[in-house]
Amino acid sequence: MPVFEYKAISSKGMIVRNRMEETVKQNVYSKLKRNSYIPIKIRRVRTLAKSSRKKQKKNIEDRKALLDNIDINGLQTKRKFKDVLNTPVLQSSKIPKRDIMIFTQNLYLLKKANFNNIHALNTIIQSTENYRFRDILEDILAGVEAGDNMYTTMEYYEDVFPYIYINMIKVGELSGSLLKSLEQAIKYLDDTDTLTRKLKKILVPNLIQFIGLIVLLIVGTLVAIPSIQNLFETVGTNEQLPAITLWFSRFIDKLIANWYKPTIVISVIVLGIIYYINTPKGKYNFHYFKYVMPVFGKLIYLLDLSRVMKAMLLNLENGMRIQEALEVSKSVAKNQVMLAIIENARNNIIIGQSWIEPFEKMGLSSAMTTEMLKIGMQTDLTEMMDKILQYIEIDIDNALERIMKVLPEIVYCIVGIVLIFFVLVVLVPCIQVYMGNFLFSAAGV
Repeated sequence: MPVFEYKAISSKGMIVRNRMEETVKQNVYSKLKRNSYIPIKIRRVRTLAKSSRKKQKKNIEDRKALLDNIDINGLQTKRKFKDVLNTPVLQSSKIPKRDIMIFTQNLYLLKKANFNNIHALNTIIQSTENYRFRDILEDILAGVEAGDNMYTTMEYYEDVFPYIYINMIKVGELSGSLLKSLEQAIKYLDDTDTLTRKLKKILVPNLIQFIGLIVLLIVGTLVAIPSIQNLFETVGTNEQLPAITLWFSRFIDKLIANWYKPTIVISVIVLGIIYYINTPKGKYNFHYFKYVMPVFGKLIYLLDLSRVMKAMLLNLENGMRIQEALEVSKSVAKNQVMLAIIENARNNIIIGQSWIEPFEKMGLSSAMTTEMLKIGMQTDLTEMMDKILQYIEIDIDNALERIMKVLPEIVYCIVGIVLIFFVLVVLVPCIQVYMGNFLFSAAGV
């Protein structure tokens, strides 16, 4: 049955959006009127298969109350060719990151041109080609029209919008600096995409090589080695396979025969780690490990610190007190260690102590950062925080540069070790057969 999307005003004055299955547009109009709704807009959309229906939207009332006493009347509207092209078969259910980036850039440009949120969202929706993403944007628009902030609806779609992204928008809306937050969100999405592409460029080829070598190692041990050993026994040679080859062959045989034992052990270890991480203490320790782990630890901390400082700067520039700025800014951090630092900083303000002390005590921030904050408290904090952010950005760039240099070396070392092991276990016996020396031994020469 055709599906119609409508926007209407309820008897309580709330703007609602929903979809209704009907044969014709006129029946939707009559149905809404009978249920004390004033229709604003009704349009036909594509019909979704039951298996592809997504969860109920946030800003929509229960449709069951509107589906009583359906009358079939009127003429069926024609389906637009564009709707046919945008069927769920031709579109992925996952929203591409590119669509979120384009939405953010467009919203930033429209806000810069002094568009209000409703006008900006309406404009963006008209140019959005992905139907599922358009539905989400229309739901956000419905929330804005009902008086909510954009971030409240975005939180409902946390599987679409990144956590940090949502909270950047939240800080911008609560502090009255949405334009700056959108600028930060664009940079966040762009930096994340750039970093992901760089890591993929390094990791994917080497990971393919690593998996390929492991497969060759196992297949060679299971197929080639037994064949070579049978050949040696058949011709009666005294030649022996390398000790490491024999050891690895026996190891693989035992592993296959007792596969359930390592599976159980690995499963217990993984489940134990997951259980521990889900406990408050385990979660805190795991998040602390993220900040101190080799290679990536410093970068992760600097990124979180940068987001918190940027959010604080936005709030301070809009007249918030430090305690309030910390409270609002903590939403951009998901790491429990960072949240604990911010909470301790807020508590220090309440008891009259320095809010910078928790950042200093944790020992994760550089001495330069904490000293600059102390100087800022005695002079101009907003100006000093702006300089701190510039300093942190330099640190982030340096950390990224180090990672891009160190990571390939680590990956090459791992692949190299596996390659050497493969040569010793599989290729050396194959070379023995190729050289044919075992035939002289078999002939007693």
